[in-house]
Amino acid sequence: MSEKVKTKKTGMIKTLLKSVRQYKKPSIITPIFMLLEALCECLIPFIMAKMITAIDVDNIEATAALQEIGKYGAILLVLAICSMTSGALAGKFAAQASCGFASNLRHDLFYRVQKFSFANVDKFSTSSLVTRLTTDVTNVQQSYQMCLRIVIRVPLQFIFAIIMSFTINPKLAWIFLAIVPVLALVIVLIMRYVMPFFRRIFKKYDRLNASVQENVGGIRVVKSFVREEHEKEKFGKAAAEVRDDFTRAEKIIAINNPMMTFFINFASLLISVFAAYAIVDHTHWAAFDGFGKGQLSALISYGIQMLSCLMMFSMIFVMLSMSLESARRISEVLNEESDIVSPENGITEIKDGSIRFENVNFKYAATAHKYALSDIDLDIKSGETVGILGGTGSSKTSLIQLIPRLYDPSEGEVYVGGVNVKDYDLDVLRKEVAVVLQKNVLFSGTIKENLRWGDENATDEEIERVCKLAQADEFIQNFPDKYDTYIEAGGTNVSGGQKQRLCIARALLRKPKVLILDDSTSAVDTKTDALIRKAFAEEIPDTTKIIIAQRVSSVEHADKILILDGGKIIAQGNHNELMASSDVYREIYEMQTKSKQTETSEIQEGGDA
Repeated sequence: MSEKVKTKKTGMIKTLLKSVRQYKKPSIITPIFMLLEALCECLIPFIMAKMITAIDVDNIEATAALQEIGKYGAILLVLAICSMTSGALAGKFAAQASCGFASNLRHDLFYRVQKFSFANVDKFSTSSLVTRLTTDVTNVQQSYQMCLRIVIRVPLQFIFAIIMSFTINPKLAWIFLAIVPVLALVIVLIMRYVMPFFRRIFKKYDRLNASVQENVGGIRVVKSFVREEHEKEKFGKAAAEVRDDFTRAEKIIAINNPMMTFFINFASLLISVFAAYAIVDHTHWAAFDGFGKGQLSALISYGIQMLSCLMMFSMIFVMLSMSLESARRISEVLNEESDIVSPENGITEIKDGSIRFENVNFKYAATAHKYALSDIDLDIKSGETVGILGGTGSSKTSLIQLIPRLYDPSEGEVYVGGVNVKDYDLDVLRKEVAVVLQKNVLFSGTIKENLRWGDENATDEEIERVCKLAQADEFIQNFPDKYDTYIEAGGTNVSGGQKQRLCIARALLRKPKVLILDDSTSAVDTKTDALIRKAFAEEIPDTTKIIIAQRVSSVEHADKILILDGGKIIAQGNHNELMASSDVYREIYEMQTKSKQTETSEIQEGGDA
């Protein structure tokens, strides 16, 4: 193994071991009890050999023989009880340490993900993060427990067994030692072929989880388009890939047990043959003078212990090989540093809602060849209402995500309240810049609990006020439980328009200086959309409002309208100015107006008929 790989693995282990924390004590106690258990188990065959040797076969009921049997029997009983107690306590403390370690590990992973910027989240897929928090942590937990118990016990028992074997008869003990390198070579070869499969399996686990997540999240679309069979086939293919790689790996690993069993039996056979000759004919086997049935029994026991240790070690090696890949994936997340962090002694007050972009260029990855936004110069006064129009892929969302520092610009600067956003405390900035994203998300809980994400100390009156502003109060009052109505995970028991209005109310509850609506009224009718905008103008005139929309009617009365195309602002001004100067805006307006007039005519004709 190269020095670089060793250093990398050492660093990975150090990263994971930081999560042990308050479980250091049981982690230290467990190996101590395992040491006692291994010592007791290695002494048992030695004492049994002494007892067998002490027995006079021709005078089994002789008082001396019975006394010897009683003495050694008592010692064996004490050793057995000691071994059992040590093993039980080791199991208890190992369970505490491993379960606590896994709990801390999940805690650290989850908290680390919460600190990620959007760019960091983009680096890891959602399904991959779920796998790392579940399957990978479980693998590491099992390996940690195994390390505390078996990994400590196996080498100790192996060493004790060798020492005791050489104490009984060095000549025969060499038979076992001669077989050890052969078995070690078998283990190494097996692992060499198995590891690539494990690396592939975890990537396929991610794809499997992605398939499940995508299907469950979009189950309504799947059923609407009758695509259940297609989804089953897709999931079946992903599951089959995991199964096939596991099967190939297990086939190789399966060679291990019969190989180990063969060598254990072969070594025991050799020991038995040589020992039998030694016991029968001492004259030709001077090296085995004094060697008897007791010594033979003990030696075979120690031989089985030694080779069983190797078999257990091979199983440990398999488990550790799997968990090593899991550990690498976990440490990747734990070592990932957010590329957006609060500055030390960051500014904690935002003067107003003014926004300025200066020579801003932005791309999602440093290696990307094309900028998502380029040559952005923009000045928005505090309290203004700004509309943003543009086709799909024109980078409207990318533009507004730079304001609360969900991303940082690749070049140029963004200012809020006259201060560079990078100089603000991140929490303060994001509390004062409320964003209602394209994908509206509600969490399981009551309407009140969801709205209090905006302000956990909000009163019922404040909640009702913002809901009236967002035109949500009317439909909430129609629910039997009103504001205590339970919202299912993802808001599946409310309509798209209702979900959007609840999300707007949640953002308003923060009393932000800047409110950004990213196409957040697309699911509401034009009348409700107009009422929301009217409420904004009357009730929160000092809040800067940025509205991304597809409908011109949603931004027609804005103080300023931006037209984006290809990541550039190709026109800006109010409605009248753009109608006079921008062919693109005029075309969008006329197309939507004409479409609306056509719909109205068709409705009227239908009514006349």
